[in-house]
Amino acid sequence: MRQRFSPARLLASASLVAMVAVSLGGCTAMSKLSDVTGSIGSAGSRAEAAPTDPARAVEVYGEGYRANPKDAEAALGYGQALRANGQRAQAAAVLEQATIANPGNKALLAQYGRALADNGNFQQAFDVLSKAHSPDNPDWRLLSVQGTALDQMGRHEEARSYYASALKIAPGDPGVLSNLGLSYMLSKDLPKAEEALRQAYASPRASSRVRQNLGLVVGLQGRFAEAETIVKADLPPDQAAANVAYLKDMLNRSEGQRGAPKRTPVASLSQSD
Repeated sequence: MRQRFSPARLLASASLVAMVAVSLGGCTAMSKLSDVTGSIGSAGSRAEAAPTDPARAVEVYGEGYRANPKDAEAALGYGQALRANGQRAQAAAVLEQATIANPGNKALLAQYGRALADNGNFQQAFDVLSKAHSPDNPDWRLLSVQGTALDQMGRHEEARSYYASALKIAPGDPGVLSNLGLSYMLSKDLPKAEEALRQAYASPRASSRVRQNLGLVVGLQGRFAEAETIVKADLPPDQAAANVAYLKDMLNRSEGQRGAPKRTPVASLSQSD
């Protein structure tokens, strides 16, 4: 017998929401290698020849790192490659040592903060990211990541102030707007969540993650047919069917999931630097 849909019941388990956001997006948060190659332009031809396969990138950047673990550029490339390959704990360890060897290196601090967030160390991530930029020269990407860390600690009002600051620097950025929408979702303000996510969805730069987050919020309001249309958009039939089935499953989870560890889906943790 079909279970009765309850938005409040599903929202009680933010870990389920994270599973939806990851699975419906067709990729994990660490699936992009743009995070690896985008910030190492100074490496010249090495950056240009960077492997697109995550596992191969780990091998390539790992060789450089092992040759000189104290080299900031080598550690940055290796840490980013590890993140892209899903080796989160190792990435955090590499980047932690690199920040010790290179105190004050903001690029390393930024990646170390991201790695800490990947591992669920949200307060430490927030603190480290605060050292990676300054109020007189803020980085809107880091402001957004700090917002997600605050959201995952349940500090939603504070998180939204960081998103607002990021949007002043990068108006209309779909990743920041998506994070803002998810922040409202976590505090169960679904109309505001949908409003922010629709703004993100309207951007030509919106990723598939943004679209799936919008579908989730629409589904949480009981409009499953509309949510289905959103999550199926621009996808091959088999992937579209899988996404719809997964969304349906998540929207009909039982009370048994209540009390799961809190974890928020985010749009911008995986964005390029």
